[in-house]
Amino acid sequence: MNTTSHVKRRIGAVALLGLAASVAASGTGLAATTPPSTVHAAAATAVAAPARSLQGTLPAPTGRYAAGEEVIQLTDATRPDPWVPSSGPRRLAVTMVYPAVPGTGTPAPYMTLAEAAGHIQRAKIPASSGITPENLAGVTTQDFDGARPQRGKYPLVVLSPGFGDPRMMLTSLATDLASHGYVVALVGPTHEDSGETLANGETPPCAICDDPNLDMDTVTASRALDMSFVIDRLTHGNSAWPLAHLIDKHQIGMAGHSIGGAAAADTMVADPRVRAGVNMDGTFSPAPMPGQIDRPFLMLGAAAYHSTGGHDNWGQSWAALGSHKTWLAVTGADHPSFTDVDLLKQQAGFPVPPLDPERGIELTREYVTAFFDQSLKSVHSPLLDGPSPNNPEVLFQH
Repeated sequence: MNTTSHVKRRIGAVALLGLAASVAASGTGLAATTPPSTVHAAAATAVAAPARSLQGTLPAPTGRYAAGEEVIQLTDATRPDPWVPSSGPRRLAVTMVYPAVPGTGTPAPYMTLAEAAGHIQRAKIPASSGITPENLAGVTTQDFDGARPQRGKYPLVVLSPGFGDPRMMLTSLATDLASHGYVVALVGPTHEDSGETLANGETPPCAICDDPNLDMDTVTASRALDMSFVIDRLTHGNSAWPLAHLIDKHQIGMAGHSIGGAAAADTMVADPRVRAGVNMDGTFSPAPMPGQIDRPFLMLGAAAYHSTGGHDNWGQSWAALGSHKTWLAVTGADHPSFTDVDLLKQQAGFPVPPLDPERGIELTREYVTAFFDQSLKSVHSPLLDGPSPNNPEVLFQH
């Protein structure tokens, strides 16, 4: 059977009540976070519940630096938009997060009002939930616009969200990486999610989320082109971003959630500049072939779906990867546990998985940072040597 049909049978409709962008059935490669019957019951309960109001706050970063933020707009004049060619060349909104001096800059919004409105509409969030474009856009991010950068050069990590999810859903991870001495580029997948506000002020909706015949291998290949283009622009002079001098262009990594994780593998196959990759809970589309990736790779997923002997292609992909690889399965996690989604759901009063959302973010930050420290900074991390008594939820596979 083809990957898309297999994925669709397993997912059905991913229930991201409250905050997750509605993930189209094709592409994430993961079981539904909530069965459809539960979604309908929860939605009915939300409609009947007393009025609430989201007061979202992301966790503070754990590193020595503050996190500065700047949104940049990039246009690939050599490539038409793959999903809406009539819109012209491929345009991308990118959030740059960087090591900054504490106490400088002003608090950065989570997203624009138009992005928040598109997210609410795409996820079919009821008005009675108390989630509005204003309070969603105003979630406390722990990032600071215009913050003064720290001196020095830092590895670059590019991040790619899940299918249907805007780039902001990986803000907690980006913020923490910056605090530990990384420049992070959160790349918005234009026309693949609930909306990214572009340079002309438009926030186009998803053009492909409801396509039942969408080939997810095509999506990951397109994202690989996006990532290589962003890397090109960030590592050749300062024209794309005035602070590009902060980037050590010889130390580049990529991480992604769901289809973004699959895209990390595709990008590494196509672009040797990406020295290390992380797939967070996404089916590989396609699975790498033996010999295609001989650089460090981390597979980090929910134990219910991505343990040894699971039903997707992680075992096949593991066998194809080179020797520098790690496979971690997190007990109690669901698909959004590696993003901001579950925490914001909890703060909005919606049910969450057995793994506490803040704990999910904490574990994701710890292991992804340790992996990039070891792979891009040559700083050995005992955390990656084997099971830790401090993190009993994390199971080492193989």
